[in-house]
Amino acid sequence: MISPDHDTTASQVENLPPIRGFLPSTLIDWPGRIAAEVFLPYCNFRCGYCHSPALLQGDTHEEIPFAQVRQYLESKRNWIDGVVICGGEPTLHDELPCLCRRFRDLGYAVKLDTNGSRPEMLQGLIDSGLIDGVAMDVKTVLDHRMEELARAEIDLEAIDRSITLLGESDIEVEFRSTCCPAFVDQEVVDWIARRIGREATYCLQRFEPQHCAEEVFRAMQPYSAPEMEHLLEVARRHCPKARLRTG
Repeated sequence: MISPDHDTTASQVENLPPIRGFLPSTLIDWPGRIAAEVFLPYCNFRCGYCHSPALLQGDTHEEIPFAQVRQYLESKRNWIDGVVICGGEPTLHDELPCLCRRFRDLGYAVKLDTNGSRPEMLQGLIDSGLIDGVAMDVKTVLDHRMEELARAEIDLEAIDRSITLLGESDIEVEFRSTCCPAFVDQEVVDWIARRIGREATYCLQRFEPQHCAEEVFRAMQPYSAPEMEHLLEVARRHCPKARLRTG
């Protein structure tokens, strides 16, 4: 899926996507687990409030050799119990299944963070048993607002298919929304909660203006704590397991 115009990296020669970031441990990105986290470059969205704009092009961070990540994971078997793959948008990399398999071979559970734009990749990973969990961003209502948010041509049907297949899967799934006031309000939260259904886990994240890709979002006032609590109440009308993300 990644353009052939990009330089071939050492990882790609090994049939692995390039790793451009690595977090040795996190307690919040996979609730209930202590996980390591790898960051893959490139994204098909251009969200103005993105906190990782340097990963959009992928060539502003030095590539981290997989051998370095593997060595760390092998040394932390009694501490780390999962690996989160995020980005960017990891499903853009056709080599993603190979990376998941490498982590599996090391004995680790694997979770994927995605925007849901490539349901075929998600289905293949689930069918192959290569992932244990998925966190999917449902950014706003799947209409013109989604294209305005992502600043890109969006296959809304593909995103909707991802919601359906994840909702029907047996793996651990969390849907989440960053509550940016420009795109997420009470109406949007109500729509998303109804779409993902009563059995879904739905996480509302507070929009944080610091470090946003575009200045207009860095100047935007985030929702207050009481306003976030109200949005949570709205979500729980249709999705009782909705929660606020803290940390």
